[in-house]
Amino acid sequence: MDDKIEGKWEQGKGKVKEEAGKLGGDKSTEIGGKVDQAKGKLKEGLGEVKEELREERADR
Repeated sequence: MDDKIEGKWEQGKGKVKEEAGKLGGDKSTEIGGKVDQAKGKLKEGLGEVKEELREERADR
């Protein structure tokens, strides 16, 4: 799976986890969700960089 897609998926899972933690009053789960979202954003960014590099190579 593409890093950009995996990153978006990770962000979505993290958001659900964060909200579940908020609803259940579980700070650990809430924070874990925020961490998952941050990891997802990083992975998405990595995917964008890879895509730009591929395009750069193709233009040569």
